[in-house]
Amino acid sequence: MAWRDGKASISRLLLFMASIILGIAAVVSIQLFSQNLKQNIKNQSKALMGADFIIDSRQLPSSKVQAIIDSLNVAASEVNFVSMAAFPKNEGTKLVKVRAIEGNFPFYGSLDTEPVSAAQNYQELGGALVDATLMLQYNLIPGDSIKLGKLTFPILGALKSVPGSTAIAASAAPPVLIPFRFIAATELLQLGSRIEYQYFFVAPETMDLEALDKKIDPILDDENADLDTHTSTSQRLGRRYDNVGKFLNLAAFIALLLGCVGIASSVHIYIKEKLKNVAVLKCVGATRKQSFFIYLIQIAGIGLIGGIVGSVIGIGLQYAFPYVLQGFLPFDVQISISAQPLVIGVTLGVLMAVLFALLPLLGTWYVSPLEVLRGTEENLEKPRKARLVTLAAILLFIFLFSFWLLKDALFGLLFTVGILVTFSIMAGIASLCMQLIKKYFPTNWGFTERQSLLNLFRPNNQTMVLILAIGLGTFLISTLYFTKDILLAKATIENNSKNANIILMDVQNQQKEAVVNAIQPKGLEVIDNIPIVTMRIHQIKDRLVNDIRKDTTSKMNRWILNHEFRVTYRDSLLDSEELLSGTWTSEIIQGEPIKVSISDNIAEDANLTIGDQVIFNVQGVLMETVVGSIRKVDWGRMQLNFSVVFPKGILENAPQFNVLTTHVPNEAVSADLQRDLVQKFPNISVLDLRQVYTIIEDILSKISWIINFMAFFSILTGIIVLIGSVRNSKYQRIKESVLLRTLGAKSKQIIRITALEYIYLGLLGSLVGILLSLISSQLLAVFLFKEPFIPSVIPFLVFLPGITLLVLLIGFSNIRSVLKSPPLEVLRKEV
Repeated sequence: MAWRDGKASISRLLLFMASIILGIAAVVSIQLFSQNLKQNIKNQSKALMGADFIIDSRQLPSSKVQAIIDSLNVAASEVNFVSMAAFPKNEGTKLVKVRAIEGNFPFYGSLDTEPVSAAQNYQELGGALVDATLMLQYNLIPGDSIKLGKLTFPILGALKSVPGSTAIAASAAPPVLIPFRFIAATELLQLGSRIEYQYFFVAPETMDLEALDKKIDPILDDENADLDTHTSTSQRLGRRYDNVGKFLNLAAFIALLLGCVGIASSVHIYIKEKLKNVAVLKCVGATRKQSFFIYLIQIAGIGLIGGIVGSVIGIGLQYAFPYVLQGFLPFDVQISISAQPLVIGVTLGVLMAVLFALLPLLGTWYVSPLEVLRGTEENLEKPRKARLVTLAAILLFIFLFSFWLLKDALFGLLFTVGILVTFSIMAGIASLCMQLIKKYFPTNWGFTERQSLLNLFRPNNQTMVLILAIGLGTFLISTLYFTKDILLAKATIENNSKNANIILMDVQNQQKEAVVNAIQPKGLEVIDNIPIVTMRIHQIKDRLVNDIRKDTTSKMNRWILNHEFRVTYRDSLLDSEELLSGTWTSEIIQGEPIKVSISDNIAEDANLTIGDQVIFNVQGVLMETVVGSIRKVDWGRMQLNFSVVFPKGILENAPQFNVLTTHVPNEAVSADLQRDLVQKFPNISVLDLRQVYTIIEDILSKISWIINFMAFFSILTGIIVLIGSVRNSKYQRIKESVLLRTLGAKSKQIIRITALEYIYLGLLGSLVGILLSLISSQLLAVFLFKEPFIPSVIPFLVFLPGITLLVLLIGFSNIRSVLKSPPLEVLRKEV
């Protein structure tokens, strides 16, 4: 019976199925890709690192660290730092990451070079391997040269990939590999240079890396060094991409929820029209269970087929993700198919179809044959307990699914509450609008205008369902659009002469005046001349840092204890800083303690308040200070910010280096300045913020593409839900329209009634969605991005009329047959 009845309604059931297919396709594709990503990270963990484990340090290893390195039989070593490179062939310059390697690194994976032989002989021949993209940008080929500091190296090959480098990092500072033995002759290692020393090891098969990490890492931490194993690195990498997966899963889940709305609304209309059939079945002897299961089997079958089809589409879609995310991944993802996401997809298809169809299906269980045959619905038994149980099951489903995605019960609960609140607000607005129309009905309007309003609260109206479907779709796309605007605004660099876009790093004291004299003749202004002194914390309050490190019960953040701070001194706050507490001290006062200003994150991590004592080790000299003020720092600004700031009059004679900034109007001036500085001062690194902005913009565009890609599923699902909801009310509309034509209504009047009704629904639903998205975007801006939110007018100018027009077109498609054929022919055809 379920099969026979379903065949007669196949065109309508296909719309139910489409809602399920899109949501399942999104979930399955993302689940499969997430599994493949985790498996690839696990399989390639050694190749990503190039060794079994690494010991690294930001300073020359102490005697204790060196003894540990020697005892573990170091297999290769590296010194890496950021520096400027010059290309004599075309006088080009570029900020690069120099990696000076000693030994046969890597031990797993390989150096991918062109020609292939360059990876094996660059150490012996004393040449350089240069990032392949960089060589294309500067029109370089093997045989050309690259100048690093005082030395010029022949370029032996293009470096396509190297362990320990990601596409994003390489775009900011492309890697250049040289033999370790030449590093001293370059004279690039100066005071203030950000140097990293790395030592690579190959572990015997019997070595327990986890046990080694637990034993050695605490000792190294005390000596400002660190141990990383390939397993721990892959776990961190996995967690990093887990966040990407969680976001994509949430976007897919929203598409799934929209599909659920489509199922509930479509089945509601479908079952209402089947109630007379159910009544007839009961009159001829069918039991409640039989009539209920006829339609339950139909819905479950739709869910099963939708789950299978959605899973198959999801398998195909997952092949697109590696191309979308390739800029974020340090390896190529090998795609394989596993059974778990497919089982989840099919199970979800059946579960969501049945669960969200239960509310309307309950009508078949409690319906009274006589009352339905008489055509009345007012006295139908209300299965309140069953409905409450079903609603509880739906909320439990949403919570469990979001908990499974987010791996956090609190976040799952908040997400479920957020969905419930959004649904409730939209449902409340729809209900309020119907009540207001009833109460303040404009009786003096014309016939067509009155009839279009009456349709919003007539029997079998779809006002609630359509506003939910339209509103949720609009809410999602508008929120994504506003979020994108917030992210782009956060990374925007204002292009005016007051904002520095060139930063000169590692300027030594004896070079400062000469560098200024090189900048000013080009018509450029030195905006900032910032002195920087390196130091570490020796004592916090009454406890030595070494004692805190050894205290296993201490909850103080470990980075505070091991970090080498780069601090400055000045007499005023910056625009990016806000004084939270204490008093700003501009200059040291003789006879009083040295009052420093610290950032709020330092105060929180070190548990410091105003008046607490902090003793710094300034390159061997102990300096007693007290916390004079605490600042909130906007670290998102494209400028130099500092955790610790000293007053003037105390650090001027300490060993220091400088950072100078200027503003260049265009690329040509920037290139000329960089060429001149690299030739005269090879140790200085030049950071062009315009290039950094381009990289950030590229990353954001990829993120935006992913957001829009996932939003497509939600939007398409919303459209399918909209089509299904409107199309399935077609049969009720046809009878009404035919009746109007029989009574003498003209086609123009019917078109006008339909147009006005759908315009009301489209405008109301999309307007509510956009207004709610403004609230959610404001909350995101304040609590997550901590940025001012300036709403765009695009959603109001594009989404509002666009979605309203879509609703109108679907509505017109419903009454086409009424307008083209005689009333009797239409009624016979529909029957």
